[in-house]
Amino acid sequence: MNRLKDATSPYLQQHAENPVDWWEWGEEAFAEALRRDVPVLISVGYSACHWCHVMAHESFEDPATAAMMNASFVSIKVDREERPDVDAVYMEATQAMTGHGGWPMTVFATPAGEPFFTGTYFPPTQRHGMPSFAQVMAAVTEAWRERRSDLETVGRQVTRQLRERNFTVESARAPTPELLSTAVASLHMDYDRAHGGFGGAPKFPPSMVLEFLLRHNARVGAEPALSMVAGTATAMARGGMYDQLAGGFARYSVDAEWVVPHFEKMLYDNALLLRVYTNWWRASGDYLASRIAIETASWLLRELRTPQGGFASALDADSEGVEGRFYVWTPAQLDAVLGDGDGAWAAELFGVTAAGTFEHGSSVLQLRADPDDAGRFQQVRAALLAERETRVRPGRDDKVVAAWNGLAIAALAEAGAVFDRAEYVEAAIAAADLLVSVHLGTGSHGDRLVRTSRDGRPGSTAGVLEDYANVAEGMLALYAVTSEDEWLAFAGVLLDVALSHFGDGSGGFFDTADDAEELIRRPQDPTDNATPSGQGALAGALLRYAAYTGSAEHREAAERALGVISALAARHARFAGWGLAVAEALVDGPREIAVLGPTADPRTRALRRVALLGTAPGAVVAVGDPAELAAVPLLYDRPLVDGAPTAYVCRQFTCDAPTTAADVLAGQVGARVSAG
Repeated sequence: MNRLKDATSPYLQQHAENPVDWWEWGEEAFAEALRRDVPVLISVGYSACHWCHVMAHESFEDPATAAMMNASFVSIKVDREERPDVDAVYMEATQAMTGHGGWPMTVFATPAGEPFFTGTYFPPTQRHGMPSFAQVMAAVTEAWRERRSDLETVGRQVTRQLRERNFTVESARAPTPELLSTAVASLHMDYDRAHGGFGGAPKFPPSMVLEFLLRHNARVGAEPALSMVAGTATAMARGGMYDQLAGGFARYSVDAEWVVPHFEKMLYDNALLLRVYTNWWRASGDYLASRIAIETASWLLRELRTPQGGFASALDADSEGVEGRFYVWTPAQLDAVLGDGDGAWAAELFGVTAAGTFEHGSSVLQLRADPDDAGRFQQVRAALLAERETRVRPGRDDKVVAAWNGLAIAALAEAGAVFDRAEYVEAAIAAADLLVSVHLGTGSHGDRLVRTSRDGRPGSTAGVLEDYANVAEGMLALYAVTSEDEWLAFAGVLLDVALSHFGDGSGGFFDTADDAEELIRRPQDPTDNATPSGQGALAGALLRYAAYTGSAEHREAAERALGVISALAARHARFAGWGLAVAEALVDGPREIAVLGPTADPRTRALRRVALLGTAPGAVVAVGDPAELAAVPLLYDRPLVDGAPTAYVCRQFTCDAPTTAADVLAGQVGARVSAG
């Protein structure tokens, strides 16, 4: 039976024609396992996952393998991006039971959902000491028949251990300035001075850590912090992880030198990195920072926008069933497109060698130094890009994920303001409109989010903490850039839902709501992964909202949520970057910038531009005309000075002396440049 054909997840639809009798996650699947008295096989992956495709082709498309699955199990296919709660719970079990994790994730569980055997990718035949998928299924089937009580005992024990884990922050305090400095020192010890980034291979873009380092430098002028940002950001932009022809970042580098990427491109990575490069430019004025930021933003608009105005989740690593085929080149291919002279020049420039840096003699394009001849470079780049467009493109997962669109909205709004690119702000507004019209509006009060949509049709999965936090953050960034009060109001609605339904009673937050589907454990993880933790993201949005409104409730909730960051940062600063970045804002104030004046007055626009260029950690910006009724408390009772447009810089609504001069304001907010 084809139960996946109507799924909103492209990943599930990729499996709709498998001979496996797949079920979507839900009560019906577990009831069927109980009725048949068989275990559940839970397969978790996502559409851009290379090894998920490999296991699908090798096993799930194979009739004999499918027959074993259908005879002995109820098989459930899960999109981890659509159901991060399910993924989190079973990934925690997989890591606890095997010592590692990854996707595809394969979990065998009782009809009660309790896992008793877990793994990741299993090959179709035994190799490298790894059992085949068929051998695993046969062993599980035999054990279920002969030693079921043992398996059920394991499942209960694993479930009990997972439920006993918690992240209590009751006695913890928000990070202090001293702890923030210690975290920078810890990161400096782990920094790869030769290649940028932290640790060894594989290397993932440390977006949240870079945000923390940028904010720390802005607050205290710490050169080592800015140096780590510059070294890492430069290495990523120069290496193969960045698409040197079209822009956009791949998910990670398989090596420590940023040469060969894992080619899938994710919305969340590019949104986070767009913000990093924008803020690096704010701090340094480095041309590379602005180029990469603008190219990445343009790539988002060109490659990931959906017809409804949102942003798709990802591009696959594979095309024509081969990882990276769309992106790599040989010297002969360069010669064929460019001719011998330009081909050799391009090969040297992009690091394309006869031996190859990837597979089968092909190379990933790098750009370790800017070319001397910019005109020639642009011609070569355009020719190669045009040729590449004739290749079979990687597939696109076009579901819209609320949290990741929130990240994109924030990044595009800020980049649009900083680089004076109205099209970026317009795209952010369109995405926000989609979230409001399609994702927001469920629940008895119309204030609940659904996590995903596709083709303008909302999915059935309830929003998780990161959805509420990141969408609120995006709305707050839009308010700063547009001064449209509705975005601040929407953010307030989302934050109130988070406070009411996600709290754990001790200052922390669960990743699912109190009325969400009950799993074997209510997931709660305050550490960053590929995206900011829900708790860290929520703390940032709460703090920013409090800075606009003066709400003590929201500020205190942010401070309590940051308590766990103190414990994490002492030993694992790399996994607490976003919380540390929010803590920098808390320690700094954050600064609240109110600009008062007629919006058409060029002096008002000059003050506004300087405010938006400021580097003060987590600063908020509100702009209003004193002749109009202000809807934002930060703008209340702020008179003009001598009738001229005026800026106020405050902390917790206590303000410095107001100024009418853009250069004075630049000094107050850490803007590297003035209104020019």
